[in-house]
Amino acid sequence: MPMTRKTHAAPSGIVAHTATSLSRAIHAREVSCVEVLQAYLAQIDRLNPVVNALVALVERDALQRLALERDAQLARGQSLGPLHGMVQAPKDIMPAAGMVTSCGSPIFAGQVSPADAVVYERMRASGALFIGRSNSPEFGLGGHTYNPVYGTTRNAFDPGRSAGGSSGGAAVAVALHMLPVADGSDMMGSLRTPAAFNNVYGLRTSFGLVPHGPTQEVFFQQFSVTGPMARNIPDLALLLSVQAGFDARLPLTRRHEDLAAFGQPLERDFNGTRIGWLGDLGGHLPTAPGLLATCEQALAHLRTLGCTVDSVLPAFDMEQLWRAWIDLRSFSLAGAHAALYRDSATRALLKPEMVWEIERGMRLAALQVYDAACVRSAWYQALRGLFETFDFLLLPAAQSFPFDAALDWPHAIGGRAMDSYHRWMQVVVPATMAGLPALSVPAGFGSGADAGLPAGLQIIGPAQTDAALLQIGHAYDQASGHARVPSPLLARSD
Repeated sequence: MPMTRKTHAAPSGIVAHTATSLSRAIHAREVSCVEVLQAYLAQIDRLNPVVNALVALVERDALQRLALERDAQLARGQSLGPLHGMVQAPKDIMPAAGMVTSCGSPIFAGQVSPADAVVYERMRASGALFIGRSNSPEFGLGGHTYNPVYGTTRNAFDPGRSAGGSSGGAAVAVALHMLPVADGSDMMGSLRTPAAFNNVYGLRTSFGLVPHGPTQEVFFQQFSVTGPMARNIPDLALLLSVQAGFDARLPLTRRHEDLAAFGQPLERDFNGTRIGWLGDLGGHLPTAPGLLATCEQALAHLRTLGCTVDSVLPAFDMEQLWRAWIDLRSFSLAGAHAALYRDSATRALLKPEMVWEIERGMRLAALQVYDAACVRSAWYQALRGLFETFDFLLLPAAQSFPFDAALDWPHAIGGRAMDSYHRWMQVVVPATMAGLPALSVPAGFGSGADAGLPAGLQIIGPAQTDAALLQIGHAYDQASGHARVPSPLLARSD
């Protein structure tokens, strides 16, 4: 049974800081980097055994030496950046130099990466201390964080439930104050679903805003993006400021002069802002009992800001969009991982979902891929038309509340059978297929069998309006207060 909200208690001490206040305290030398490290390691020791969010933890003497070095740098008047002395745990799906990058697969278990992904280069350069990795599903596939290397990550509000995925470890670690902020990635809701399941914020960034890679192929792979997770929007913006910007290894990334909007204040008047509520897309999306009602109650917080919220249904064949999506997804995954499939030894170690994706991708004809890309383009134009009427669009961030952690994936939602391992996450496809930024925000909590379990909303903006999403997200956060409801696990006694 879910744990009840009456036992909630806020954390105290260093780990109670927001990321922005912690950064200020470190730079003012009100707390030392060594003290920060010790406080977060104590929080990890207390709660990580319950949820298994952080894995491949780094040897502590090495971390202590690094924290001492960060303190010595500040003593000399040298700050590396906003993350100076703050602990981070890069997601175990992209390489981090000198750390194990397993991708949750026995194929790569124990493999140490020689170099950083671009975003991890930037986080290190900003002074972050990498203490371990955040857990992810095998190859990031599926919205539930479990794998044969490290096991299952459990929900921050009920350890019997799923943490979501693929950035499940990151979301749980942020929710439980084991990390001040965290990185994640999102192809099919991998930032948005775990943010919703764990009552935190996750931003699926516009493609090219944050470098994702380097990867073997840098022009066609446009679905996966990297972005931040946090307990509030100023913290989300702080990590994004470190992550974002052009990198010559990834030619479709955006240059710094395009990012001036991130220097603007988060406070803004939203009176008269027009919001379109897409709901369950006219009944097309099955949802768990009570999920839509919880999300619709959260719309009232936007109305208190002066926004108008009206229901709208896109004039588009949503099943055609889904078929185009699974073709483009299989095309991308097969291209990236076919070599593992062709080798019989590694194929035997692939999870069934990956084998299914690769085999689908290998059967696709070139014109099928092109046709799917045309459907994607038509969908973008349909949403562009809606944005002539609305400033933002809203959808649920997930179609269910956190489900039983023992499941591989929900095989039915709302009494309707799911025909694939990822059909239950169809609600995240509209933003991905349109290439639009989407912010997952806490929407409140369920009732009945799902009492105390978090739900989330997606706020979707027009192309490259990430800064505006941060502003409306901040206003929503101030009005709703949902993200300030702490996990009951924070009240557990040792």
